Amino acid sequence: MELRQRGDTPARRPAVISPELQEKIDWRRRAAEEPFRGVATSDGLTSGLFPLRTTGLDVTGVRRAAEDYLAALTQSELATARFPMDDVSWRHWANGMRYFLRHGLCLEDLEETKRDKALAVIRQSLSAYGYTQVLDLMHLNLTMGELRGEEHQLNEWLYWFSVYGSPEDGGPWGWQLDGHHVCVNCVFVGDQMTLTPTFLGAEPVVAEAGKYAGTVAFRREEAIGQRLYTSLTAEQQGKALISAELPPELFTGAFRDNYELDYAGLPFGELTGPQRQIAVDLLGLYVGRAREDQARVRMEEVLAHEADTHFAWAGQPGGVFYYRLHSPVILAEFEHMAGVLFANDHPTRKHIHTVVRTPNGGDYGIDLLRQHHERFHREDST
Repeated sequence: MELRQRGDTPARRPAVISPELQEKIDWRRRAAEEPFRGVATSDGLTSGLFPLRTTGLDVTGVRRAAEDYLAALTQSELATARFPMDDVSWRHWANGMRYFLRHGLCLEDLEETKRDKALAVIRQSLSAYGYTQVLDLMHLNLTMGELRGEEHQLNEWLYWFSVYGSPEDGGPWGWQLDGHHVCVNCVFVGDQMTLTPTFLGAEPVVAEAGKYAGTVAFRREEAIGQRLYTSLTAEQQGKALISAELPPELFTGAFRDNYELDYAGLPFGELTGPQRQIAVDLLGLYVGRAREDQARVRMEEVLAHEADTHFAWAGQPGGVFYYRLHSPVILAEFEHMAGVLFANDHPTRKHIHTVVRTPNGGDYGIDLLRQHHERFHREDST
């Protein structure tokens, strides 16, 4: 496929920021500074969905991995690598390749031993499936760099890693991985983990040549979503279909932390037994990016709201399409996109975006953090 000709699009902060870039940065900064509400419907927030509790899961391994990473950094690196738990930079993540409010330490700048320690934090937080998927998408970023001869702008290590809070003292903490097509936010409050917002994408989705030839992304998310829609009766498809055309972009991507999105599509309660199993398998792909024990807890939370979960679809199952799974406690979106680095102006299966949110104030673990503060630190604010 033909590549799109593009002007200078620096992935790192340029020495001189043009007025055009400054305007875009300022817009994103203002969006991030809006008081956080969370993704919700037009009926407003539903409270009480994410109780602060003890799960009994062992999170010492990932905490020690974070401590090990931080201990390996110099004082200068630490000044860039970590942030207070309530820092607004949580909300500065952006999936584009161009520089926008990047922060933390760039993995490309770290010596290999330190980079491996950063990756260990990510690996300890994710399942084998989730960790492999993240690495594959970073590898596909290099594939595009090879295709374009722009490895300095598009490569496997041009991602920024940040640590929040203080894993050393046992309090709430988290990490963020941010860069082109890979934006993962992970928060620990006690032994509860929140892994949203998570944006994962790829262009291309298959490496046909280069260092990582054979790498393939999102085939299961694509195939099982398609299988679910084609398993529906004509009447069910009519309810699931929200548009013949794909939306211009995901509804709840970057800088849309407070997006208002009503339920649409087919309620899970109208699925047959076999259809329901496909739908649960599809949910599992998104929930299962988290480490296995945390994913089991999260899946119980998601399925507790199965009656309020909707499957919405746009497009054609034999061509390009968009779908979402939406309930009070999870929102997962999948979409075939038009080319950004390829020159196609219409969506193809060569460019895919996905995002997962925890609606009703759950993103970034904010509702859990609010409860933690009220329970353990109320006196600090009096």
